[in-house]
Amino acid sequence: MRRALAHPAYRRLFLAQVVALAGTGLATVALGLLAFQLDPAGAAGVLGTAFAIKMVAYVFVAPLAAAALARLPRRAVMVGSDVVRLLVAASLPFVGEVWQIYLLIFVLQAASATFTPTFQSVIPDVLEDEEDYTAALSLSRLAYDLEAVLSPMLAAVLLLLVPANTLFFGTAIGFAASAVLVLATLVPARRVEPDAPEMPFSDRARHGIRLFLRTPTLRPILALNLAVAAAGAFVLVQTVVIAKSSLGLGDEAVALLLAANGAGSMTAAFALPALLKRWPERRVMLGGAVLLVLATAAAALAVTVPALPGAVAIAALWLVVGLGWGGVETPVGRLIRRGVPAGELAPAFAAQFSLSHACWLLTYPVAGWLGFIGLPGTALVLAGVALAATVVAWRLWPAPARTASGTMQA
Repeated sequence: MRRALAHPAYRRLFLAQVVALAGTGLATVALGLLAFQLDPAGAAGVLGTAFAIKMVAYVFVAPLAAAALARLPRRAVMVGSDVVRLLVAASLPFVGEVWQIYLLIFVLQAASATFTPTFQSVIPDVLEDEEDYTAALSLSRLAYDLEAVLSPMLAAVLLLLVPANTLFFGTAIGFAASAVLVLATLVPARRVEPDAPEMPFSDRARHGIRLFLRTPTLRPILALNLAVAAAGAFVLVQTVVIAKSSLGLGDEAVALLLAANGAGSMTAAFALPALLKRWPERRVMLGGAVLLVLATAAAALAVTVPALPGAVAIAALWLVVGLGWGGVETPVGRLIRRGVPAGELAPAFAAQFSLSHACWLLTYPVAGWLGFIGLPGTALVLAGVALAATVVAWRLWPAPARTASGTMQA
């Protein structure tokens, strides 16, 4: 990882990602408090709707933005997205109606759906060595995990000093810092395949998705996205219910259980560069999916264990979910980079961004609406979804060829 960070361009881009995610984490806390302030009785419904709007923006905006902005310099696209996110974050403290939250969240997430795939398409051009790029993927995973673990803690400290709405200004500062860092980075020009014909907009919008469907090594990613979303949705939606209703614990238990999940994913991110030198992506990612299935299924029993023993069991399982989550998601960029031409990285990453969030758009409502069958039943249903997705990925993924020396070629 140190060698990847030794590249000045990547180091600035990574710092831009970290500060932007730190700001996003503050906004997550502030948004919940704002929803409760505007509608105390219906705060959960407000947040649920805002979360669905976020997924809709991710699913539909990413491929359209990639197609519409395909000819623009990537640095300009990222800086412009950060400026839009900054302006929206700075507007949120002045919101007085619930509908205004929905509108601003859609604009904010549409800008994020433009920024993130563009950022992802730049990194393999900045880090051409595969080991450095693998380290960058692990660092990116760590950045997301640090957002989940550290941003709520930072928000808790700030709330001792400033009003809740002020956290949105911290979010705006994060996006401003990200824009400055990107602006100070020399971003390689987009690679265009020689003699590539100009595609109509509608074709460009669908191009990344077609890449996934026609590339054998990318098809399994579609199924593995669903396995991650099934297990992850149960963790993110039901942890608060498990901690407060099933275990009878306080608010701090919710944070600690979610932190265990983040710790598992961080552990996977640290371990994967070494593991991927020894094992092919197929073994690592399918192994991670199996961990997701087993841990989610075991949660059906663990949620019935009361008090402290149950909390310890859930924390251990959430750690395993985090390990599987990181094991599946972190190597995806390597497969995309290897599976598509350099000039098609942007639409491919946009398609992955959109398709993966489409899976979350399906599993979030399932995790929430199945409450009537109880936590054990919900866990088993989502474990079943993850198992089916893992089997499909296994069937779709071509088995590695064995070389003359007897070693396995990924």
